Amino acid sequence: MLNHYLRPGMLLACLIGVYTMLTAQSAAPVSFTVSLEQPASQQIRVSMQVPRSTSAFLLLHMPVWSPGYYQRLDYARQVSNFAATDATGRPLKWEKTDSNSWKISWPRAGAVKVTYDVKAARAFVANSYLDSSRGYIVPASVCMYPKGGIQKPVKITVKPYKAWKQVVTGLDKVPGQAHSFTAPDYDVLYDSPLLAGNLDSLPAFSVKGVPHYFVGYKMGEFDGQSLMDDLKKITTAAADLIGDIPFNHYTIIGIGPGQGGIEHLNSTTISFSGNGLHERGARVRILNFIAHEYFHHYNAKRIRPFELGPFDYLNGNRTNLLWIAEGLTVYYEYLILRRAGITTEEEMIANLRGNILAFEGRPGRLYQSLVQASYDTWSDGPFGRTADEVNKTISYYDKGPVVGMLLDFTIRHHSQNKKSLDDVMRTLYYKYYKEKGRGYTDAEFQIACEAAAGVSLASFFEYTHTTKELDYPAILSYAGLSIDTVARAQPGAWLGFTTQIRNDSLYAGQVDWQSPAWEAGIRGRHVIIEINGQKATRAVLEDWLKNSEPGAEIKLKIIQGGILKELSIRSAVQRKASFEIKKIANPDALQQAILTDWSRGSAAGK
Repeated sequence: MLNHYLRPGMLLACLIGVYTMLTAQSAAPVSFTVSLEQPASQQIRVSMQVPRSTSAFLLLHMPVWSPGYYQRLDYARQVSNFAATDATGRPLKWEKTDSNSWKISWPRAGAVKVTYDVKAARAFVANSYLDSSRGYIVPASVCMYPKGGIQKPVKITVKPYKAWKQVVTGLDKVPGQAHSFTAPDYDVLYDSPLLAGNLDSLPAFSVKGVPHYFVGYKMGEFDGQSLMDDLKKITTAAADLIGDIPFNHYTIIGIGPGQGGIEHLNSTTISFSGNGLHERGARVRILNFIAHEYFHHYNAKRIRPFELGPFDYLNGNRTNLLWIAEGLTVYYEYLILRRAGITTEEEMIANLRGNILAFEGRPGRLYQSLVQASYDTWSDGPFGRTADEVNKTISYYDKGPVVGMLLDFTIRHHSQNKKSLDDVMRTLYYKYYKEKGRGYTDAEFQIACEAAAGVSLASFFEYTHTTKELDYPAILSYAGLSIDTVARAQPGAWLGFTTQIRNDSLYAGQVDWQSPAWEAGIRGRHVIIEINGQKATRAVLEDWLKNSEPGAEIKLKIIQGGILKELSIRSAVQRKASFEIKKIANPDALQQAILTDWSRGSAAGK
């Protein structure tokens, strides 16, 4: 209730004061201090300060996943030693309300300070890691957020181990404050990992006035300038494709040797070692990998499915369109390297043939569509299910780029090579990201493709939401290419399973559905003891397969569920198509134009 005796001037001053106080509170950042000062413990010490709120309670959440990695990781399991105090250090009451949430009683005045430890013992691109060599911070695994506070500004200060000199991230620095960075909101924070240590830096370059950096741990011995020259060609080709660079700086962060990478808004974290860059095949694989993560800042981060934003950090965001966000990015990594002048036409086609072989080699192609693979990635994983369940699923990393190629050729064919998939990507970028500030829907993606092609593509999109067989010969012919899809008998006997060696024992690996081994009851992880009376080794099995004819019988002793079993398996003929892609002898003018423009990476019709 306002005091009726307040003078108008006093009333105005009070209102301004209240507004100023509330505005200051709403603009005050949530602050984190992240200590890496005890690397031997593999525990990251976190101190969090939350500005005063009018609520009686503060509810904090720890995300269950990190942007770019579509799997539940339940980061809260790594939290320990949680405590909360008021601004004077007085302990506050708190309780854990579920596996990812902490409820704290607010003090009467002032901010709340929260401290906790985060275990960082798994070296993995989507998990924080700390040891004596470096500290890797995945903010979603370290920084809690207040309920309803995702849009709050955030400040994060890193305290590195005393022997370390650098902290690198895509976040903007706080001027005059060492190792302090700001984010306008939690979405940006969670999309900006940090790496601390004594790091290697490669020569920076700029594209369209935007600086690009590459900093990493234990990057190996190689010609850094040569690599950065190639990366400049790659980033330039990507920027030319879209026609815009949506950030002020970009950082490639090498987290050390290993596997995997994750895209971020203006950075990427990649497992990297340059020791193999002198060899052509390894160099192209590494450059494809980096091109993939770089192009993601367009396709996935800004050209994004409608469901991938705003993020639900407690449950994850399911979408039918990861085949576009991920699968088409694989397709474009091949195109970008070709357009950058790094790979040949033959190498680009060989990469796509590899995806065809991988997809066609999985029985799951008969059961799971691209849309289903996208939606189910949270349960199946990005590469489909593993072990025996591999036969029921596909990977959008395999089928996605193949459908991307077929879609590109289809658009070029129906538009008389005046349009291509590039035009679709630009439409999505400028119409939905730049103009509407949102992602695109399933229907809007198809509409954009049909606008480029000038015809209905309803029949084509059955390739995405059904298991309809891909018509390679018809669509590749649009570009004057032929493909061998005839299944031919392969030499030697075939049983239909791979093997693994663990602790000097031979195990069954992947078992092909309906193969002789499958029908005999062999499954992944079964231990093979004997092969035709001999100690089971990979060499013994491979020698038998090589020197036996289809129909020959093999006797195996295996351990299945702790029980010794003897099996007799009759081998069979394996039939496979080569999917070899060649140019046709006498292409017409349109076929030749499509292949030429597609191969050299020029704009359609130009």
